[in-house]
Amino acid sequence: MAPSSSSSNLKPPESRSRTLERSVWLGLAVVVAAIVGMFWRQTLAGPSLPVISVVPPFALTNQFEQTVSRDTLSNQIWIADIIFTRCPMQCLKMSNRMRQLQTELAGDDTVRLVSLTADPEYDTPAVLKKYGEKFGARPDRWWFLTGPRKRINELASDGLKMSVQENPAESRAVPEDLFIHSTYFVLVDRQGRMRAVFDGDEEEWKSNLQKAVKKLLREAKK
Repeated sequence: MAPSSSSSNLKPPESRSRTLERSVWLGLAVVVAAIVGMFWRQTLAGPSLPVISVVPPFALTNQFEQTVSRDTLSNQIWIADIIFTRCPMQCLKMSNRMRQLQTELAGDDTVRLVSLTADPEYDTPAVLKKYGEKFGARPDRWWFLTGPRKRINELASDGLKMSVQENPAESRAVPEDLFIHSTYFVLVDRQGRMRAVFDGDEEEWKSNLQKAVKKLLREAKK
């Protein structure tokens, strides 16, 4: 009797490639979590936050069809994430966390919230405006940005160290699970420099972020 082949050996090359890709993404997520944990152990008690990267120039459109650029956000501290309005699960959690930040950081109008869309072809300003209203986004405080996909990806990856890519149809848990993207929050200072990263699934993410914001506020007063 001929030896039987394992099911994994019967997978076509493209299936094995997708499996490898998902494994790489999982590995990257573990690495990011480890970096975030190490980052906070080393810096929360320190006098200042490190400069991780400089956000490149950009020009995108918010939910009110206004152009938002790096210069628009100059002299302001901002917290960024990446979501899309058709996202069935994780983005809703992230936007709820942003809503919490909007409430708890209400005392300082120099702190803005910025949500990039991973789905700019669908997420027009009108769609983003309706989505923002669902989460109580203040027009003067929380902006949702869309624009050409190339520009979105450049800002996400080059400046904010976020990942985003299309999720293959066969890998989707539900049809609306269209994109794989970073699920953390990025803190940017008044000079447009990325200074910290936060995992919203960490128990103390919000208190850590608020401590970091206070550090940047004190830094600005020096």
